[in-house]
Amino acid sequence: MRRMGIGLQLYTLRDETAADFRGTLRKVAELGYEGVEFAGYGGLAKEELRDLLQELGIKAIGSHVGLQQLRDDLQGQIDYLKTIGGQYLICPYVAEEDRRTEEDWKSLFAFLQEAGTEVRKQGLIFAYHNHAFEFEMNVDSSYVFDAMYETTSPEAVQVEMDVCWVQFAGQDPLAYIPKYAGRLPLLHLKDFGKDDNGQMKTLELGLGVVDLPKVIAAASEAGVEWLVVEQDVCQKPPLQSVANSLQWVKTNYLQQI
Repeated sequence: MRRMGIGLQLYTLRDETAADFRGTLRKVAELGYEGVEFAGYGGLAKEELRDLLQELGIKAIGSHVGLQQLRDDLQGQIDYLKTIGGQYLICPYVAEEDRRTEEDWKSLFAFLQEAGTEVRKQGLIFAYHNHAFEFEMNVDSSYVFDAMYETTSPEAVQVEMDVCWVQFAGQDPLAYIPKYAGRLPLLHLKDFGKDDNGQMKTLELGLGVVDLPKVIAAASEAGVEWLVVEQDVCQKPPLQSVANSLQWVKTNYLQQI
C-alpha cells in the first residue's frame, strides 16, 4: 500500500479556530497531522499564515472556498492559496437554492469548468467536494455526481470524495473510489452512524459503519495523495476527537505499511 499524506479539515475545529486560530493550528501540528485543509483563514493576512505554517512545519493542502467567493473573488482566492503554499482550491458545497433543477446544475458545471481552467492556468488544482445530495438528482440520466465529472474535464475539475456522504447516500465508496482513479487526489476520511431519526451522526474513525481499511486500500490504488480526516460534529471535545482519529490512522494504516 502507498504512503498517503494525513491531513485534517479544519471545519472540524471551527469553534476552536474562531476562538484562537493560531493556537489551534499549533495544537493540530503538535498532534502530528502533516497537513491541513482550510475552511477560512481566521482573518490572517496571507503572508502571516504562510509564516505560521512554515514555523509549525505543517503543510497547507488546500482550502474549501464557498461558491459565492469563487464567483466574486476567484483571483484573490488563488493568490492567497498560492502564497501559503497550498495546492488545491475546493468548492465545498452548493446551497439548496442553487441546485433545484437540472438546468441549475448544468449552469454550475459550466462555471466549475471555467473556474477550474483558470485555477489550473495559474498553477493550482481545482476540485469539488461532495455531500449526499449529488446522488439524489439526475442530470441527463446520470447522478449529479457523475454528470459533473462527465461534463467537466479532468484538467479543470478534480474529485475530492467524501466517502461518508457517498455511503450515507446509499452508494458504495469501494465502487466509487476506483471509478475515479487518477482524478481523485483528495479523499475525506470520515466515519458515521445514524441517530434515532435516521440522520447522519459523524463519529471518530473506527467507531462507525464505513469500512475504513478497505477505503484506504482503495484510495491507495486510485492514486489519492491526501487522506483528510473530518468529523462534522464531535461527541467529545473536538481536539480530543481528532487526536483519537489520528491514532486510529496510525494504528490501522501508518503502522501497517
